[in-house]
Amino acid sequence: MTRPPLPPFTEETAREKVRLAEDGWNSRDAAKVALAYTEDTAWRNRAEFPRGRAEAQAFLERKWAKELDYRLIKELWAFTGNRIAVRYAYEYHDEGGNWFRAYGNENWEFVEDGLMRRRFASINEHPITEGERKFRWPLGRRPDDHPGLSDLGL
Repeated sequence: MTRPPLPPFTEETAREKVRLAEDGWNSRDAAKVALAYTEDTAWRNRAEFPRGRAEAQAFLERKWAKELDYRLIKELWAFTGNRIAVRYAYEYHDEGGNWFRAYGNENWEFVEDGLMRRRFASINEHPITEGERKFRWPLGRRPDDHPGLSDLGL
């Protein structure tokens, strides 16, 4: 099984890989998203360290069960060979209706078939009001005409 685009990345294929990752995470389909990672994938996400595709899927299921109405934008930061660095922001609310915006950076490493072997994420978040939300598209894929992070001043 291959997961194009494949390394080594060009600027065009790195941007495509970032958008595909954003689209996957915005689907909030943990089983589908987990297929983009190797069986032995290794993650660092805040203070959690999922190991393997099954743990990554379980992590995503827990995440999206508590981060409601999740919407994410990713932007390419840098790339070389089989590695990509991104910055991103996402918005969600909790069960109490409290809204948050999270900002983060990720470093990705891919194997030759295009699956992600390693994912290291650093994330900070802060509360926002419903009126401060900037990600207001219907749940699912961000529309092509919706501004990205730089356009939004984030």
